[in-house]
Amino acid sequence: MITLTELKFLADAQSSYHILKPWWDVFWYYLTMIMLLVAVLAGALQLTQTRVLCCLPCKLEFDNHCAVPWDLVKANLNMSAGSTAQIIIPLKIQNDLHRQQYSYIDAVCYERQLHWFAKFFPYLVLLHTFIFAACSNFWLYYPSTSSRLEHFVAILQKCFDSPWTTRALSETVAEQSVRKLPIAKSKAVISSPGSSVDIGASRQSLPYSQPGLETTGRENSSVLDKKEGEQAKAIFEKVKKFRVHVEEKDVIYTVYMKQIIVKVIVFVIILIYVPYYLSFITLEIDCVVNVQAFTGYKRYQCVYSLAEIFKVLASFYVVLVIFYGLTCTYSLWWMLRSSLKQYSFEKLREKSNYSDIPDVKNDFAFILHLADQYDPLYSQRFSIFLSDLSENKLKQINLNNEWSVEKLKNKLVRNSQDKIELHLFMLSGLPDGVFELTEIEVLSLELIPEAKLPSAVTQLVNLKELNVYHSSLTMDYPAVSFLEENLKTLHLKSSEMGRIPFWVFHLKNLQELCLTGYFMLDHHNSIYNESFQGLKNLKAIRLKNNLSRIPQAVTDLPSLQHLTINNEGNKLLVLNNLKKLVNLRTLELICCDLERIPHSIFTLNNLHEIDLKENNLRTVEEIISFQHLKNLSCLKLWHNIISYVPVQIGALSNLEQLYLNYNNIKNVPLQLFLCKKLHYLDLSYNKLTSIPEEIGYLANLQYLALTKNHIEMLPDGLFQCKKLQILLLGNNSLMNLSPCVGQLLNLVQLELIGNYLESLPAELEECQFLKRNSLIVEERLLKTLPLRVRERLQACSDKC
Repeated sequence: MITLTELKFLADAQSSYHILKPWWDVFWYYLTMIMLLVAVLAGALQLTQTRVLCCLPCKLEFDNHCAVPWDLVKANLNMSAGSTAQIIIPLKIQNDLHRQQYSYIDAVCYERQLHWFAKFFPYLVLLHTFIFAACSNFWLYYPSTSSRLEHFVAILQKCFDSPWTTRALSETVAEQSVRKLPIAKSKAVISSPGSSVDIGASRQSLPYSQPGLETTGRENSSVLDKKEGEQAKAIFEKVKKFRVHVEEKDVIYTVYMKQIIVKVIVFVIILIYVPYYLSFITLEIDCVVNVQAFTGYKRYQCVYSLAEIFKVLASFYVVLVIFYGLTCTYSLWWMLRSSLKQYSFEKLREKSNYSDIPDVKNDFAFILHLADQYDPLYSQRFSIFLSDLSENKLKQINLNNEWSVEKLKNKLVRNSQDKIELHLFMLSGLPDGVFELTEIEVLSLELIPEAKLPSAVTQLVNLKELNVYHSSLTMDYPAVSFLEENLKTLHLKSSEMGRIPFWVFHLKNLQELCLTGYFMLDHHNSIYNESFQGLKNLKAIRLKNNLSRIPQAVTDLPSLQHLTINNEGNKLLVLNNLKKLVNLRTLELICCDLERIPHSIFTLNNLHEIDLKENNLRTVEEIISFQHLKNLSCLKLWHNIISYVPVQIGALSNLEQLYLNYNNIKNVPLQLFLCKKLHYLDLSYNKLTSIPEEIGYLANLQYLALTKNHIEMLPDGLFQCKKLQILLLGNNSLMNLSPCVGQLLNLVQLELIGNYLESLPAELEECQFLKRNSLIVEERLLKTLPLRVRERLQACSDKC
């Protein structure tokens, strides 16, 4: 037997879904419960009460119906007027039937003569109630919709109870109360002369002159502890995933619409047939059954005792169905007239300080519309977790909880340039504690997706260098103004194609700009070029990119002195615009796939240094043109495939540093030693077999690298270079080391490892600045030195 509790469960869904039930759903629920009670009451009466009572068999039939004796008396009276004979009928009726015969007649008449609507009325009401209940709750149990609804309700409850929601709403209320003050102030200011200036001043000073809002923020921030912050962060992630999942389809909307349509159809059917068949429920039943052989009678007069109460219940049921149908019709009209697949937070965006709350669509929008019918406050609280501004504020609070000032102080280091640097790696943002470390000189941000410099950066009075690696950096206007005056060096590195942030062009005192990655340096964009022109103090630009030509924005910079281009192996085709850089002092064209030295370089009279590292230079015949560069002191032709050095190299009389390492040079021209000012010469990793005796003319030579060649003997002229401090001879074919090495009194470092030496000369003792750890040689050769020499070398190392 179905219990009332089970029927109630079928008529209602889980109580947790009450948030998604508008008023008509609640009304349907109560109507369904009343219908269920009608069905149960009618069924109970039908099961417990006597169904049909047939106690009057018909002994006389008159005009095809049972005639009682009184009818015959009336008939006799009418006949008496024309006839003297009268029919005498006894007034006492005697049936002489057994009780079992009456029971048999009751059952047969109930089954054959009682109308089907009267017999099955309770079951029809129960069936209709089940249909209405099933249609009302189908969307709550259908797998494609129930999982989404259950997920939404769970998230909504967490959003409603989250301390972060309370904090965000309190901020909105506080900000709205603060906004009233500037309105009054502006009215007072407008009435005075010079109102436009005063209004601007009052508005600009408002954020700093109203401590109430800031105090509220601090209090709320302190209330939100680390655990609550992590819980709110998890809710943000759940909301994001739920939104992506639910906005794809409109399954919930479709199912809800279809179940209402089904209920409307059922309502119409009930309204058509129930009132019609209601008239077939009668109290008296004329029962004609062919059981005369068993009872002696054919026609019986029966009474259906439940007829009157069933009529009342049926009429009451029809009224319930009418109310149910009207609400179904209203809900269907509501769904058809409203754009339930779109939900806008426009009004909420205007009232709150979260102006970025996005509009939603499809099933997500429909669910929120249903929640609004229950209580709009749910949607307002839920919207907090749709806002990126709200999420960023939460991230900032969590970040501040994780990175205290003490923890940030432990991250401070002194870099290779002897500057105090703070390197932040893979954080969600910038902790507020950073701006309390006023000793920071270099701030490096790496893999920080949403970094923002607030106005508090003005506290970093020693900040001179900013490094932004694979990070997105935005900043407030006060921060831009501060960096405009103080920042000297900026490094930007990105692996994605994009433009240089426009705040860079406001840094009027910037002196060095390093761009690594796929930054678009569009020379066709005049606005872009003019923006570069604002960097009037920019002296150095370092570009690591894939360029086909030097951007016009770079060559138009009037104060540029240092230009570095690393083209990562891609060919740099157009170099003619280099002529514009008349003040250039250092030029580095690295990995540009150059096969010859560009002619445009020869017009840059102020050049001091040229670096053509890692190109495809095979010959450098154009080196003769370098004689016009009177200030050229450093020439780097390293990491190429140069096979020989032209004799014109001797024309570079002012050359002080020459890098020819990592090439294919086999011979060194004697004219090289006419560069009397040369103090740095690197010929390592070539194919040299000998060094000319004329190397002794390089009286100022301090550094000589001949590593990884095929040199078998050192010329005596080498030991005439009295200023030589570093001599690198490793991995050659030397058979012996001349005792003249003792003449190099200033020698600080000597590399001999990887040769064919049998012993070391004792004259190394004369090299007073040579230390044991600066003598790079095999241990076995070191033992060939006299003991006193080894002890002196070791003692010199110990002192240092």
